[in-house]
Amino acid sequence: MAHEIEYRIIGDDMQLVEIILDPQETVIAEAGAMNYIDDGIDFEAVMGDGSSTGAGFFEKALGAGKRVLTGESLFMTHFTNRGKGKKIAAFAAPYPGKIIPLDLRSIGGTFICQKDAFLCAAKGTRVDITFTKRLGTGLFGGEGFILEKLQGDGLAFIHAGGTVIRRQLNGEKLLVDTGCLVGFTTGIDYRIRKSGNLRSMLFGGEGLFLAVLEGHGTVYLQSLPFSRLAARVLRQIPHGSQSKGEGSVLGNLGDLFMGDR
Repeated sequence: MAHEIEYRIIGDDMQLVEIILDPQETVIAEAGAMNYIDDGIDFEAVMGDGSSTGAGFFEKALGAGKRVLTGESLFMTHFTNRGKGKKIAAFAAPYPGKIIPLDLRSIGGTFICQKDAFLCAAKGTRVDITFTKRLGTGLFGGEGFILEKLQGDGLAFIHAGGTVIRRQLNGEKLLVDTGCLVGFTTGIDYRIRKSGNLRSMLFGGEGLFLAVLEGHGTVYLQSLPFSRLAARVLRQIPHGSQSKGEGSVLGNLGDLFMGDR
């Protein structure tokens, strides 16, 4: 069973979550997600999520190795209240967006989310990975190929970029850009398909593949996935140290004469 933690979410578009821990309670988090902690909270890097206390080294190493496939750290950080009375540990995501609290017990004990969406959770929550059902399309499906599976009966917190949209599906089908999908509950069938014909795939600007969600359950979407934000920022970075930038009178034409292109 997961530890029964309390929390409060602070902020609007750049949120953080304060986890309120009773003595000996623990919250697990991704490496680098911590903002501040009260005196009396100890933290240590642990291989895996700590959900299987009796597991051997090989089992823990296997679970941690799966995390490497998602691009996450081999270790997770465990924050434990070793003091007297309630203590606070605060966590925030690395880019603007919303923090979504999930009561895993009330949604069937399982939640599937994007590989970089998980922020923190009560100790006892299992953090594993899952793949798309169709490996062939998954290899080219970008963000939608490898997903994280959160399992347990306690609180978990995920992060989404921009505005969060919560959709309840009752047998309907929803087509989503793979980067805009945050996660979904059990009862939702998930697969990846081609976004259209060859011309649409190459010149439509919507990516090569779409996520198809169908069934009965809840789906969370984000308006600004980090991959989209990063791509836009990279396109605005000047090429070369002599670039005049967007405000230049000459602009890109000036770069040609300055020898940057």
